[in-house]
Amino acid sequence: MPATDRASAGQDALRHDDGGGGSGTPPPTRRGMLSVAAAAGVGLLAGCGEESAGSPSGAGPQGSGKAERSPSAAPSKSSPSPTPKARPELPRGGRELSRYRLVGYCGLPGAAALGRLGIGDLDDQVRQIEKTARAYAADREPQPVLELLATVANSSAGPDGTYRSRTSPDTIRRFHDAAKRHRALLLLNIQPGRASVLGEVKALREWLVHPDVGIALDPEWEMGPGEVPGNTYGHTSGKELTDVARYLSGIIDEHDLPQKPLVFHQVAVSVVSDQSALRPQPGVVVIKSADGIGSPGMKRDTWRQLVRNQPEGVRTGFKLFYEEDTEGSRLMTPEEVLALRPRPDYVMFE
Repeated sequence: MPATDRASAGQDALRHDDGGGGSGTPPPTRRGMLSVAAAAGVGLLAGCGEESAGSPSGAGPQGSGKAERSPSAAPSKSSPSPTPKARPELPRGGRELSRYRLVGYCGLPGAAALGRLGIGDLDDQVRQIEKTARAYAADREPQPVLELLATVANSSAGPDGTYRSRTSPDTIRRFHDAAKRHRALLLLNIQPGRASVLGEVKALREWLVHPDVGIALDPEWEMGPGEVPGNTYGHTSGKELTDVARYLSGIIDEHDLPQKPLVFHQVAVSVVSDQSALRPQPGVVVIKSADGIGSPGMKRDTWRQLVRNQPEGVRTGFKLFYEEDTEGSRLMTPEEVLALRPRPDYVMFE
């Protein structure tokens, strides 16, 4: 779809779902899409806290009642020890992501131009993700993923000058409920504009305390001073990614959560500077997702560039585009994707 059509389609859908938005012109070498949104609920997200389990109750066995029992002895009826609370697990069991191949769709409801999750019935889409995930599972168990755009870059500054909008809490809650129904992971995607990346992650804390919610970063849309989304590629750094991973690790430790994915989509080598400074943190699985478009040959070339000199401990992901990849070519097959080395831990469709 041409850039203007994609921007217009995204803008109309976002207004319908969460508020108004803007449009812009993407870099000429990038796929023709500028994510646009103006989500309601700009303040910190709230709600969706975990319920606390009630304490078990009930009487224990009768005491012996022997005459020599001292007055200070335990009463004849004793309460059993409380049953230890089960540790939180991933949606399909366990606490480590290495047993799963993550496969998902991205998008925003009502915005077909922004990805598969923007069209049709949400439950139907998750069932389709489940079917697709089985084709990519190979030596692992399939784990469906919903990657929802939670912070969306705009081509206009907005009232706070950040060139970004936040998706409403009601929409996030709806997607989280769907993820729970289907035992899927929810990834909250951040396109920060000129806003602080870590600030946007912190604004999503109420969702991140859940064991089935992780973060995906789109640094292509992270702008510096004077930069406007759609006019140039954005950028992040290994240090900034480490700061986000450290924050997530703190939440994991505080709530005894299973591993969380931290995905960062990378369309070009220049998008992530000082990659060697990236330090994975306890409980956080960092995944670099290759984000290039084109024919299978072009995508493999992009893959080789991006995984070269991969920091130790960082895993890989691969992004496929139903429309852009098939313009004059074809979509890569599951066998071709799984033949990549290192084999991707996450396969995402837009």
